[in-house]
Amino acid sequence: MSNAPELSNQIIWLTGASSGIGEAVAEMLASRCKTLYISARSEDKLNALAKHHSNVKALPCDITDPSSLADAAKIIEQESGYLDTLIANAGTCEYVDVNNYEADMFRRVLETNFLGLTNTVGAALTLLKGSKRGYIVGVSSSVSFLPMPRAQAYGASKAAVSHYLEAMKADLAGCGIDVSVVSPGFVKTPLTDVNDFPMPMLMEVDKAAQAMINGIERRQWHIQFPKRFTIMLNIIGHLPAFIRHRLTAKMSRSNAS
Repeated sequence: MSNAPELSNQIIWLTGASSGIGEAVAEMLASRCKTLYISARSEDKLNALAKHHSNVKALPCDITDPSSLADAAKIIEQESGYLDTLIANAGTCEYVDVNNYEADMFRRVLETNFLGLTNTVGAALTLLKGSKRGYIVGVSSSVSFLPMPRAQAYGASKAAVSHYLEAMKADLAGCGIDVSVVSPGFVKTPLTDVNDFPMPMLMEVDKAAQAMINGIERRQWHIQFPKRFTIMLNIIGHLPAFIRHRLTAKMSRSNAS
């Protein structure tokens, strides 16, 4: 979106800031914004990052606990009075094994990736309405473009995030609050380091963080990277169903010879 407010004037709250893309985004934003509140469950990691920047404040909390988020939002209100930008980045990933099916996995992943994000928005919304032009950035995934083998829990949670954010964009337009959705491809982080399958066009975390911040600065509706990978998934996702199903079935371990 054009005429986006300068980051240098903004009070920003970033969740999932202790590792991966969140940590890299926090490092880059620290020198660019007025005040940066960083949240995760790992208080030690947050404090280690915050001690190097006078404008960065560690705000440990658990996004699956609404009362924990409410306490964090109260601190922001007391210290700053309002919030310009929320970057709801915290998330997790687990993969399904159809030969050892675990139904409880879906609850865990959805509770963090989807309900955790909606909890975070709920805690921040009043603060964002106090800004001259509030902004919500939610991190989804490019896996939402195409249902992939083993990604039933993760993909469903991220598809829910994308749907939720687009609906919120419509409902918050009248409040003057912008909304963006971020759809990364494979990024080298502690979450992907444990993956035991090929990750096409794997992106270094610093490059991913820079791409994300570039989109945030423009308040671009859909921030996706790396572009070649996300475009490829989009194209496959729009193919006729019988072609999609053949392609994804070939990727499935249960069909491997």
